[in-house]
Formats: sequence, structure tokens, C-alpha cells
Amino acid sequence: MTKPAQFILLFFILFFSSIHAQIEKTDPLYKTIMSKDSLLFSIGFNTCNIKQTEILLSDGLEFYHDKDGFSDKKKFMTDFKNGLCKDPDTYRSKRVLVDKSTQVYPLYKDGKVYAAIQNGDHIFYEKEKNQAEKLVGGASFTNLWTLENGDWKLTRSLSFDHHSKEANDLKTIFENDQEIENWLKENKIPTLGLGIIDGGELKQVKIFGEIKKNVSAPYNTYFNVASLTKPVTAMVALRLISLGKWKLDEPLDTYWTDPDIINDPRHKKLTTRLILSHQTGFPNWRWMNADKKLNFQFDPGTKYQYSGEGFEYLRKALEKKFKKTLEQLAQELIFQPMRMNDTQYIWDQNTDESRFAIGYNEKGDPYPTEKNKAANAADDLHTTIEDYGNFMVNVMKGKDLNPEVFQEMIKKQSKIKEDVYFGLGLSVYDLGNGDYALSHGGADKGTRCIAFVLPKTGKGILIFTNVDDGYKVYEKLVLHYLGAQGKKIVDIENR
Repeated sequence: MTKPAQFILLFFILFFSSIHAQIEKTDPLYKTIMSKDSLLFSIGFNTCNIKQTEILLSDGLEFYHDKDGFSDKKKFMTDFKNGLCKDPDTYRSKRVLVDKSTQVYPLYKDGKVYAAIQNGDHIFYEKEKNQAEKLVGGASFTNLWTLENGDWKLTRSLSFDHHSKEANDLKTIFENDQEIENWLKENKIPTLGLGIIDGGELKQVKIFGEIKKNVSAPYNTYFNVASLTKPVTAMVALRLISLGKWKLDEPLDTYWTDPDIINDPRHKKLTTRLILSHQTGFPNWRWMNADKKLNFQFDPGTKYQYSGEGFEYLRKALEKKFKKTLEQLAQELIFQPMRMNDTQYIWDQNTDESRFAIGYNEKGDPYPTEKNKAANAADDLHTTIEDYGNFMVNVMKGKDLNPEVFQEMIKKQSKIKEDVYFGLGLSVYDLGNGDYALSHGGADKGTRCIAFVLPKTGKGILIFTNVDDGYKVYEKLVLHYLGAQGKKIVDIENR
């Protein structure tokens, strides 16, 4: 073992063995150390105040950096003056202490405090002349402050685990399941269901949090996935088309016409293609209209407008033709073949309510649970991460679909915004160079869910939450698990 390594080991043995319990933030010592930290960094380091920085450093300073090695006080100050502070008008670095990260431990001798250890995390920003300040990374630190002739001085400092901005955002969160649990508590997410698809297979199913007070969410937690119902209904129709039992462009008035629009000739233009690509001209829901009746807000097939009513229209046409409920059709064509035993449109005696993730608002108040007795083709499907993850794997591969039908499904049928389109039942993200992602989200009271699959790489992610603002965890999860393609998706969404 080298001498520096021996010293560091001895340092930890001597000092950490003397540590008493972490002190509270209200303790005078904690406030003193935080004041010294502020003087050293906020006034000294961040403003290139050479004198202020030097005053707070012990003449016997030993500084250990995991990238730049060892410095004594003389080398530290020389590097500070001639490096970071060589031309502060052109370039400036700023250190910010991570909120709530600091821990202070007193060290005693003869019953009196003679030193304190400060542990914490900090992040660093850079600013170049005429440029906006930008976050560049972060690190952890351990500082030893000692009393020297009545003044607190920084005597030892270890700076380690330096990492880039992206790693700073994601690395610490996703290192282990406990970190994710902590992150969810900070974001007030009661339950998170996470499904990770890799190599064209569902590789991970993780459930975090509680489904109710003091009850941990089980592996097979039920979620109401809101509009993630629509891709399932779409697959029912596409399976029937692949079997030659249904036609993509056949007018639906052969089987069903809603009484509200029977006198409007535009109902003859409605087809399965227009419904699955949200080009019906319908509102999202008829109850949003003043008269609560269904109507056309523009000619079918002329533009995109998201509509749950369109999917309900398709349900009624399918049920009229096949003399079966949508639940029955889905069981036969999707749920049973894919072994989706925990997925249903309806709430019945087979539904295990003890596994259901109750929905909450942002204040933590629960919503009543929707217990549909009849299928809604656009909403309120309840399922598990495992079931829906395997469903998305099948969708990604076009399993049980004719190649022609699969190509129609991923085709850019209608434009939502730049680089985002609707295919048949799923949105299509154009990631450039022929790459694309298929996706759908779900949002109702007490549920925010989303799914992405990347057919060309075989990757994907499912994120189920049971709170109104659950969407706030989407970005970090997509970036972490989908990498460069996830970054493209996030960039498209943030335009």
C-alpha cells in the first residue's frame, strides 16, 4: 500500500471512529460549519475571492481529488489563482451545495469539540463570457474542519465521485431500488410500476411504493392505465383485419351509426383507419359539448384530433358485427393468446381489489375507484406491468399481424406535431435515419402511464403511476433506460 493510501486509511480510522451522532440542523455547530462552507464557496470560490478562500484554509491543508490528485495549501491556491480564476471575466465556475445533502458530525477531546466532519454533495456550473450558465457535473465531498486558535479552518478535504451532468441527474437515482424508493417519496409518487424491455423481451418488472397505507405494492399490482386501453382495442381490430374478418377502410355505417349523427352524411366516411389514427372529426368526449351530443367538428380524414369517442364508435360496430362484447373479443384475440391473465376492460368477481393501486391527486387524496361493468374501448383498462409489457413486446414485433397490417400500423397516418405522428392505435416518433419509436400514454384522475417501444433495437419502457402528476418522473426514466434514443424522444417532447 502506498504512503498516501496508508494515510487516507489512517485518516478514516482515526477520525471516523471518533464521530458522534450526526447533529441536527438547529445545532449551533451545524450552523457554524454551514456558515464557513458558505464563506469558502459562495463568497470565496464562486467569486474568485482569493483572500477570503485563503483565510479559511489551514496552513496544513491536505486536499485529495479523485481526478487531479493531492494538493497542499500552496499548490491548491496556485491552481485556484492560475486555473479557475485566471480570467474570471471570461470564465467562471460556481459550486452549489445540494439541498439537504449535508451531514455534520462533531469530534470531541476531553469533552470539548475540537473538530467537525462535514459530508455532502455539490454540483458545479460553468459560465463563459456572453454565454448562459450551464450545469456541468457534480461530486461528493468529506471536509474536516478544525479549531485553530479559536478559528475554524479547513484542514482535510476529500473530493470524489465526480461525474457529468447526465450522470449527476441519473446515476445516483438509479443505483439501487432503495434510491428509487427515496426518489419517489421526494416526488410524492405513491406507486410506480416499471417495465424494461431489452433484446425484444420484457427483462425487468419492478414495482415500488405502497398501494395503500403501510401496504407494499406487490409484483402483480393492478393499475388503471386510462388511455393505454386504446392500443389494446386497436390490436383487437388489427387482429381481425389480419384474419380477414374485418376491413380497415370499410365504412362503419354498415354495422353502426350513432343516433346523434345519423342525419349528418359525414358519418358514411367513418372507417377503422380514421378512428385508429384519430381523424374522425369527433371531440374527445361528447359530454364536453354544451348539448352533450356527439358531433363532427371537421370533416373526417382531414386532420388529427384525439378522440375517445372514435374508439367507442369502433367498439359498437365490432360488437354489432360479431355479436360479442369487446371484452369477449379481446379475451379471444389478445388476452388468452398472450396469457394476459391480469388484464380486463371490466371490473368483475375475478378482479382482486387487494392488488389495485388506488389513484391519488397531487395533495395525496384518493379518488373513487372506477369499476366498469361494461367495456370502454378508450379508457379504464386495468392491467399489470407484466401483462402490458408482454403486450407491447408483441406489438413491437407485429406478432399475429399480417406484414401489410403491421406496416399500416407503424405508418405515419396523421401528424400530431413535428416528428410525432399517429399510426394505427399508437403514436409514431420519427427519431431520424429510419429509426422510430411507438408509444401511447394514459391520463385520468389518479393515473399517469406511458409506454415506449423501439422496434429496431428491441428496447422499451413502461411507466405506470397512480397520481395526477406522475408524469414528472417520465423524463429521467426514459433518459436512463432508453439512452440515446430516449434523449431523442425527450428532445422532441421538449421542443
